[in-house]
Amino acid sequence: MNKPVRKAVIAAAGFGTRFLPQTKAMPKEMLPLVDKPIIQQVVEELCSAGITDIVIVTGYHKRTIEDHFDKANSDLLANLQAGQKQDLLKSVQAIPELANFAYIRQKGPTGNGTPILDAAHYIGDEPFIYTYADDFIEATPTRFSQLIANYNNLGGSIISCIEDNSDAGFKKYGYVGGDYIKDELIDIKHIIEKPGTREKAPSSLASVGGYVFEPAIIEYLQRQAANHDPRNGELTIQEAMQTAIEDGRHIYGLKLNGTFYDTGNPLNYLKTVFDFAIKRPDIGDELKNYLKGKLL
Repeated sequence: MNKPVRKAVIAAAGFGTRFLPQTKAMPKEMLPLVDKPIIQQVVEELCSAGITDIVIVTGYHKRTIEDHFDKANSDLLANLQAGQKQDLLKSVQAIPELANFAYIRQKGPTGNGTPILDAAHYIGDEPFIYTYADDFIEATPTRFSQLIANYNNLGGSIISCIEDNSDAGFKKYGYVGGDYIKDELIDIKHIIEKPGTREKAPSSLASVGGYVFEPAIIEYLQRQAANHDPRNGELTIQEAMQTAIEDGRHIYGLKLNGTFYDTGNPLNYLKTVFDFAIKRPDIGDELKNYLKGKLL
C-alpha cells in the first residue's frame, strides 16, 4: 500500500533576471495572470489534487510570496468590508487556508536538486510532489491529479512529460526514453538533459515541471551533493533519477495532453496572460475585440 501523497515542494528561489528591472523588488513568481499570481495558480492545482502541506523554497528577495499566502492585513479586510466587496473579501481570506505553508531559504549549490535537499527534513519518509513556481500545465484531469493516480497504481516515481519535437525543445528540456507500458506512460530507462538535437535525444518526450517522487530520491541527491564539484555543472534531479534507474528503481514518464505554460521569459509570460485573459467571461470578448483592432 503506497503512502498517500500529501506534501509538495515548490522551487521559487531564482532571481528572475529575464524580467529585470521588474523583478528587482518583486519575485517573478508573483507576476500576475491577470489578477492572480503565477505561484497561486500552481498552489491551487496542488491543493485540488489533495496536497495539504507545501514547502516553498525561496531566496532572500522573496518575502512577498510569504506575505501573499499569509492572512490579509486588517486595513485591507476592513476596506473590502466597508465597500461591500464580498467576493474579493472571500477570495483574499481563502488564500492562507489553501494549505499548510512553510518557507525555507535556499542554500547549497545551484541546480534543481538543491531545493529538495533543503526541504528534506519536511519531506521525511513520504512521497512528495516537486514542482516549479513559474510553469504549469492546463489539463483535465489536472497534471498533479494524473501523476498521483499513476503513483497510486504503480508506485515508483512519476514525472510530467510533453511531446516536443522542436529544435528549441531539445536545447531546453531533458528527454526520456524507455519501454512504453501504454500510449501515455513510459517506464524510463534513459534521461538526457538538453540533448541539443533530435538525433541525440532518446525520444520526443520532454520532461517538464511536475514530479511525484519517492523519498528515496533524497538519498540519491545527497550522494550526488557529497561528490559535487560546482565547476562541473549544477546539482540536478536528472542525474539523481538516472542513478536511481540504474539501481533498478522505477521512474515513469506520463505524457500529458494539455497546454504547457512556461512563464519564465517575457514573451511566454505575455502569451500566458493573453490566453488566460481571453478565456475570462468578464473581459475576454472586449480584449479580443481590442486585439483585433490593433492587428488589422
